[in-house]
Amino acid sequence: MPWGVQRPRNPAAQPLLPPGTHRPAALLVAGCVVVTTCLALAFGHQARSDRLDAAVDARIQSALGSYQGPLRLLTGLGGLVPVAALTAALVLACLVTRRWRGAALAGLAVPAAAALTELVLKPLVGRSIGGYPSFPSGHATAMFALAATCAVLLANPPRPRLPRAVRLLLLAGAVLVAVAVSIAMVARGFHYFTDIVAGAAVGTGTVVLIALLIDLARPADRAPHGMAAEDPAALSAGRLP
Repeated sequence: MPWGVQRPRNPAAQPLLPPGTHRPAALLVAGCVVVTTCLALAFGHQARSDRLDAAVDARIQSALGSYQGPLRLLTGLGGLVPVAALTAALVLACLVTRRWRGAALAGLAVPAAAALTELVLKPLVGRSIGGYPSFPSGHATAMFALAATCAVLLANPPRPRLPRAVRLLLLAGAVLVAVAVSIAMVARGFHYFTDIVAGAAVGTGTVVLIALLIDLARPADRAPHGMAAEDPAALSAGRLP
């Protein structure tokens, strides 16, 4: 192989997270755990809003309360069937492009985040609104899990890659939809503001944690036998063929 020419990567063997990002990713997971834990301790077994929630919720409901039609559409987007369809679409896209790790991430992380919220955290924390468990928000959990999955898949895609600007636009769109659905839940009185903050933390943290575990469980394939690693220093020294 000529000097300076990068070997094409095998999509099936390519790690989910870009090189050098595993430590920041672990810190992000830790931050999500801290945020969720602090909010759970502050609002556990309560059926009311605090000063922050009261102030933020009132502003959101005052500004958006008259747009019930769009709000219904947004809250519906975070329901079980749309989330399952979006998750299946991500899994299928990864399978078509032979990104097995990406398919595993989408197929595991979004359901895991939803199950953690609905089956563990809501009963454990016991916060409610209108008599229904509210902490963390299931809609926010699912939508931010989808957005975080998109972020991971777009951060280190196989070649040929979409242009960076296109990937940033796709990611911004995913995050915008997640934020819009979450705010719509507050605007309709289904959640407190801190519920959606916790949901965003649970969804994001779960996806990043599973991405880390997948990468650690199966490290990226090494260079073929007889081919040294493509180290710039080695290339400059003339040690690679």
